[in-house]
Amino acid sequence: MTFVVPFDGSTLAEAALVRATEFGTVLEERVLAVSVIPNGNTRYSRERDWIGPNEGFDLETVVSGLHEQVTDLCPSADFRHETVDRYAPSGTIAKRLQRVAEEVDASLVVIGSENAGRFVTSLSSIGGYVASDDVYDVMIVRDRSPAKIAKVRTCSPHKRPKSDFYLS
Repeated sequence: MTFVVPFDGSTLAEAALVRATEFGTVLEERVLAVSVIPNGNTRYSRERDWIGPNEGFDLETVVSGLHEQVTDLCPSADFRHETVDRYAPSGTIAKRLQRVAEEVDASLVVIGSENAGRFVTSLSSIGGYVASDDVYDVMIVRDRSPAKIAKVRTCSPHKRPKSDFYLS
């Protein structure tokens, strides 16, 4: 099974990736960051700071920047990118993320979103669309700061063997 993180480079996506990696470590699950890129859409790429204000769209630059961001944050996470049409209609990115989650048999999708949990059916929210699928569990990350999950790590049964005798 796999934990999937839709990753657009935003601070919420970064927080979601960090949390997924922490849980993945404890639960021994693979973490896959997935970026969906409208190919050739300069405006979309600039709005997400994938390219600079005076740069033209270059797919290789966008993909390598996102990949580097993922590996800098969580070196153990895998990275995959998908492309959609430059003028893809609303919902196309979310549908592609959903398809990838189903392809890799995701057990959990970790979404960094300010509004996915409030209105799961919101048309404007990629997170809302992905969160509405019942094929996998969904965790919504709304806090941009790193998670404090040290307790989860120390409590994991994978870190401390169970004994029928005295455990100090």
